[in-house]
Amino acid sequence: MRPAKRSERGASLPETAIVMAVVLALLFAIVDFGRAMYTYASVAQLARIGARWAIVRGAQCTQLDHCGAVQTDVQTYVQGQSVGVMAPGSIIVNATWPPSGCPTGVPAKSPGCIVIVTVSYPFKFMLPFLPTAQYMMSSTSQMVISQ
Repeated sequence: MRPAKRSERGASLPETAIVMAVVLALLFAIVDFGRAMYTYASVAQLARIGARWAIVRGAQCTQLDHCGAVQTDVQTYVQGQSVGVMAPGSIIVNATWPPSGCPTGVPAKSPGCIVIVTVSYPFKFMLPFLPTAQYMMSSTSQMVISQ
């Protein structure tokens, strides 16, 4: 093996710097997309939790707190269940009990009717070279009222 020429000494340093910058940018982008997927999974879980909480607090509920739950009750409960990187104050919860979701002649929020809970959360990537706009991550859960 021949020794390197004097003019080629240190040439690997700029190459290493360029490659490391690309590798680190890719690594941080992977972490940020993983954070986005975690946030979306959390939003979907919160929608399921909110719908489940609402279905046991219908019009005929008598033994639980918040019987005959309304929109603000569901929102307060869901925001209290958030964990991880989500700011509870930024979670938007919309719970509806559509009259069309009830069997004929059954009043709203009665057993057999449906409740629809939609949870939304504004997500923003942290890296400067990724899109800077906020994306609304949203998930909807629909369940049948049991009590």
